[in-house]
Amino acid sequence: MNPVETSAILWRQRELLSLLLFKLEVESLLLAAGRTRWLGSATYEVELMLERIQSTELLRAAAVDELAETLGLPPGPSLAALTDALDEPWKAVFSEHRTALATLSAEIEAAVEANRDLLTSGRRTVAEALRVVRGGGDGNLYRADGSTAPAAVGARLVDEAL
Repeated sequence: MNPVETSAILWRQRELLSLLLFKLEVESLLLAAGRTRWLGSATYEVELMLERIQSTELLRAAAVDELAETLGLPPGPSLAALTDALDEPWKAVFSEHRTALATLSAEIEAAVEANRDLLTSGRRTVAEALRVVRGGGDGNLYRADGSTAPAAVGARLVDEAL
C-alpha cells in the first residue's frame, strides 16, 4: 500500500466521522427540543454510521500495516509514528489527517457526553412527572415560573375521573 491509497482511506474515515458528529448533533437537537418522535430514527442513523466507520477502520488498519511494512516500521504503528517515517509532502498530509482525526474524536466524545446528559435529565424529568401524577411526590406541583405549589387534595388525572 502506498501513501496515496492510505491517505484516501484516512480521508474517507474523516468524512465518516464528520457525518457521525452531524448525526449526534441532530440527535442532541431532538433531545433538547423534546422531539422524541424522531429520536429512534436519529439513533438508528448513528448506529449505521458506526457500522460504516468500523468497516473503514478495518481497511485503514490494513493499509497502515502495509505502508508501515514498506517504511520498515513494525505492524500497527500509531499515525504519529507513520507520519514521522514519511517524507514530504506526505509527512504534512498525514500530520493534517492526524490533527483532524484527533479533533473529530474530541468533538464526538463531547457530543456523546452532551447527549447522555440530555437523556439523563430527560429521564429524571419523566420520573419526577410520574411521581407527581401517581401521587408519590411530596404533594407539590410546579407553577409556570418553576416554583412549587401544593397539590389540591384528591387531584386526579382526567382519565381517572371518567
